Amino acid sequence: MQFQQLVYFVAVAETRHFTRAAERVHVAQPSLSQQIKALERELGAELFSRARGNIALTDAGEALLPLARRILADADTARLEVQELAQLRRGRVRLGATPSVCTGLLPGVLRAFHAEHPGIELLIEESGSLDLVRELARGALDLALIALPLPPSAPALDTVELLTEDLVVVSSAQLPPPGGGGPLTVSGLRDEPMVMFRHGYDLRDLTVAACRAEGFEPVFTVEGGEMDAVLGFVRAGLGVAVVPAMVVGHAGPGLRRTPLEGAPLRRTIALAHRTDVAPPRAARELKRMLLGG
Repeated sequence: MQFQQLVYFVAVAETRHFTRAAERVHVAQPSLSQQIKALERELGAELFSRARGNIALTDAGEALLPLARRILADADTARLEVQELAQLRRGRVRLGATPSVCTGLLPGVLRAFHAEHPGIELLIEESGSLDLVRELARGALDLALIALPLPPSAPALDTVELLTEDLVVVSSAQLPPPGGGGPLTVSGLRDEPMVMFRHGYDLRDLTVAACRAEGFEPVFTVEGGEMDAVLGFVRAGLGVAVVPAMVVGHAGPGLRRTPLEGAPLRRTIALAHRTDVAPPRAARELKRMLLGG
C-alpha cells in the first residue's frame, strides 16, 4: 500500500467521481484509476461500486475511509511539525482571546512575536471565555486566553494565570453618571438599565452573579452583543455595562468610566491549552512570550 494510493482513494471517495478526483490531485485520470485498482488488488477487496457510472463505497471502502483520512492527517501533522522545527520558519498559531485581552495585551506581544518569527501565521479568534473553552475542546485552537474559574463542564486544560483585570462601569458621557455621581457599588446598579453581553461571555455571568449576590436581578435594555456593540449601545445612552478597565482606554470618546467601590469586581485571565495534546512548536514559543519568558 502506497501513501499516494490513499490520497487518490480519499479523493474518489469524497468526489464520487474519478475524473473530478484526478483533477483535485493533479494527476491523469487513467493513472488514478490504475492506482485505485492496484490498491484494491493489494487489499484483496473492491473499494468502489461502479454500477451504471455511479460511484459508491463498498463495505471495504467504508471501513478504509476513516483510516485513510487519519493516516493522511497524521502525515500532514508530521510535515507541519518538521517545518516548525526548522527554526520556526513556518507554521501557524491558532490563538483565542477575550475582547479585552485582544485590545489591551495582545497587540504588543503579537508584534514582538511576528518580528522574531515572520513566517508564522497568526490566526486570532476573539470571543467569550465559554466559547473559547469549547473551541479548545474540539481542537480548533492551540492556545486561548480565558477567564477563570473554568466552568464545571470544561475539558481537561492546562492553565497558567496571566493577569487580573479590574471591572468598571461604563456609561454615556452625555448622560448623568450612574448612582448620581457619588461612589458606586454593585447594589447601586439596581435601578440602572444595563446593556448586556450575549450568552457565552464570562462577563455576563459574572455581572449577573454579582447583582444576585446583592439581592436583585439586573434589568437589561439590550442584550446579546459583542464587546464593540455593547460599548456602542452604552455610548448611545441605552444603558450602562460592566467591562474590564483596560477596554475603556481603547474605546474612544463618549464613554464615562466609573470604578466600583466596596468589594470591587475582578476577573483572572489565564493562558490555557488542552492537556492531552501538546501545542505545536510555534504555539509553545508564543506561550513563552505571553508569559514573559
